[in-house]
Amino acid sequence: MRKLIFFMLISLDGFYQEPNGGIDWHNVDEEFNEFAIDQLNSVDTLLFGRVTYEGMASYWPTPQAIANDPIVAGKMNAMQKIVFSKSLDKAEWENTRLIKEQAPKEIAKLKEQPGKDLIIFGSSDLAVTLIPYSSIDEFRIMVNPVVLGDGKPLFKGIKDRIKLILIKTKVFRSGNVLLYYQPE
Repeated sequence: MRKLIFFMLISLDGFYQEPNGGIDWHNVDEEFNEFAIDQLNSVDTLLFGRVTYEGMASYWPTPQAIANDPIVAGKMNAMQKIVFSKSLDKAEWENTRLIKEQAPKEIAKLKEQPGKDLIIFGSSDLAVTLIPYSSIDEFRIMVNPVVLGDGKPLFKGIKDRIKLILIKTKVFRSGNVLLYYQPE
């Protein structure tokens, strides 16, 4: 059975975006890009909520993205993608399917299909929707060495405590720390 991974970059004070939606504080360097390529090689389907999808779809197919990071851009553009959104009418990014309802049921079906693991990039709201259904098998939270002071908190909307087990850590030269958790 395939596993669903949730990956998110956060600030030391637990925000994944600045109040205005900014993410220019992400601490990205060559070591991060090597990790990103390895992570993309371990999955075959990217899952997004609407907001993250719109951001990714407006960047990765561009000449700028392809020039700046040709390997990651190539993988992001070629890989199968699913966007979960009730408000989008269409998803035009190459290899993208739009699903309007029943995210937990669709995820359960996807996990039963053969293939590599699935991954949610960003999309905290989608993760919050899936957590009560125990759909997420692994949480990969990368803490960036920055304090934002304000912003959008990770997992906003979770009502019940979720116990996680730390299974692995990775410290990057940049100061980023990647924490791997599984639900207890």
